[in-house]
Amino acid sequence: MIGQERYLDAYVDRRMKYIIEEWDLATREGVFDFAQRLDAIEQEIPPLKQFEEGAAAKLAALERRAKKLKERM
Repeated sequence: MIGQERYLDAYVDRRMKYIIEEWDLATREGVFDFAQRLDAIEQEIPPLKQFEEGAAAKLAALERRAKKLKERM
């Protein structure tokens, strides 16, 4: 029985990379990397929100100008 356990342990050790990929398992490094990526994305949200607000204001101004131009025609 001990021989089989050692064989299975060695097999799993050799194949661990492939087992992780096949079963789409998370590793400590992957989870840590995910947390860092999430933090980076969260830091990008406020500038994007400001850009969106500015773009919406510019679009509204352009629409007002277009309406005035149409009224003159």
